Amino acid sequence: MVISPNPASPIPQHVLVVDDDAEIAHILSRYFTSNGFRVTTASDGVQMRRIVDAEPVDIVMLDLGLPGEDGLSLTRHLREHWHGPVIIVTGRGESVDRVVGLELGADDYVTKPFDLRELLARVRSVLRRFSNAPPKAAAAGVARTRYAFEGYVLDIQSHSLISPDGEPIALTSGEFTLLRVLVEQANKVLSRDQLMTHIHGRDAGPYDRSIDVQIGRLRRKIEPDPANPQRIKSIRGAGYLFSPVVQRL
Repeated sequence: MVISPNPASPIPQHVLVVDDDAEIAHILSRYFTSNGFRVTTASDGVQMRRIVDAEPVDIVMLDLGLPGEDGLSLTRHLREHWHGPVIIVTGRGESVDRVVGLELGADDYVTKPFDLRELLARVRSVLRRFSNAPPKAAAAGVARTRYAFEGYVLDIQSHSLISPDGEPIALTSGEFTLLRVLVEQANKVLSRDQLMTHIHGRDAGPYDRSIDVQIGRLRRKIEPDPANPQRIKSIRGAGYLFSPVVQRL
C-alpha cells in the first residue's frame, strides 16, 4: 500500500515500513505521511525485496518478528544488496537482538511500544546523516571536504571511504558518521555519551552498547588487527580515541 502526501508539496522522502501487523503499519503510514513523507508498506521479506528492487527507497523501518524470513536475516540482505539506512522497529527488547541487529548493520533500533514523535526524530536524524548530494555540490562550486589518514580518504560529500589500495569501503550511515566524528576529533578522547549525541542525538543509556558495536564494526574495516586496535583505541573508563594523524585535503 502506498500513501502519498499532497502532490503540490516537494518530492517527499520514501519510507518503507516492513511489518506484518497491519494496524501498526497503518498508524506509521498515516503519521509519517502527515509529516511529509511518502510511505510504502510491506508485510514480509518477499514484498520488501520487490519494492526495494523496483523503486528508490530512502529508508527502511523493519520489524524483526516477520513471517517466513525474519528481520535479522532481512537486515543482512539489505546490507549486502542495498545501500541505504535501516531502522529496526520491533517488540523484541532483549539486548542480544539489539546487538545482533546493529552488528548486521542496522543504523538504529527502536522497541515497541514507541513514541511516534521520537521515532520520527530518529528517522530524520538517520536520513540527515545518510543524505549526500555530491553532484549538486560540485555544480554549485562548493569545495569538497575530505580527510586523509594512513592512506585512507574519507570524503564527506560523497559519503565514502577509500582504502589505501584505492578500493571503496562500504559503511553504513552510522559507521560513516562515527568515523567522521572520530576523524574530526582526532587525538581527543570521546566518551560514549559524546559519540551517541553526535550520532543519534541522545545520551547513551546504562545498557546501550550501540556505540561499542559500531566501533567494533568500524575496527574490522580499518584496523590491520581488529583484536589489537591501533587506530581506534579504547581508553579505559573514558571512551575512545582516534590516534592517526589526520590531514584535511
